[in-house]
Amino acid sequence: MKIRTKKGYDLYVIASALQKAIRRGDTKIACYSALELFHSGFHFYVWKRLLTISAEDCYGAITTEIWALYQAFLLIREKIKEGNPKEANKGRLFITKAVIFLCIARKCRDADHISNLFYDLETISPSEMQKYISDVKEPIEMPAYVFDCHTPTGKRLGKTRKDFFKDEYLALNPKAQGEFDKLLENLSNLS
Repeated sequence: MKIRTKKGYDLYVIASALQKAIRRGDTKIACYSALELFHSGFHFYVWKRLLTISAEDCYGAITTEIWALYQAFLLIREKIKEGNPKEANKGRLFITKAVIFLCIARKCRDADHISNLFYDLETISPSEMQKYISDVKEPIEMPAYVFDCHTPTGKRLGKTRKDFFKDEYLALNPKAQGEFDKLLENLSNLS
C-alpha cells in the first residue's frame, strides 16, 4: 500500500523530489514538495528530511540553522495546541525558510560519502586502520603555536598577551574581516 499526500503524490516520491530539488538549488520544486508534505500532515517527517539533507548534502554548519527553524516551528505548534487555529499555517513559514536556506547553501556530500563509502565499502583496509590506531598511541610533538601566554611553557618562554592577540589574529584561516580588527593597532599598551 502506497502512502499518498493530500494531492495524491506517493509520499516517497515527493520526499525524493524535495531532496533532489534542494541538491540542485531548485527552490520552486523543493518548496512545493515540502509544503505538500506539510499540508498532508507529515510535519515531523518533512523536518526529519530537512535535517538529514542539511547534514547529507550541504557544506558547513547549516544544520544549526535548520534546527533553529525547527525549534521555532515547534513553538508555533504549541500555540496551535493552545487553541489558536489562526497560527496553523504559520508553521509552514519556518519550513519554507529552511528549504530556501538549503537550496542556496553550498553543497558538499562529504559526510554521506565518508559514512557510506569509507565505512560501508571498507575503503580503508584493516592494516591501514591499524597504522592509524598505532600512530595515535604515540605522543605527538606539539607545534610552537600551542605554547602561548596561557600555558606554563609559553609563560617560561616570555609569551605575552600582546603576542597572543597578534599571533592568533594572523593565524586565522580562513579569515573573515572582523568589526574590531582595527583594535589590534592599539596593542602597544598590552603586555
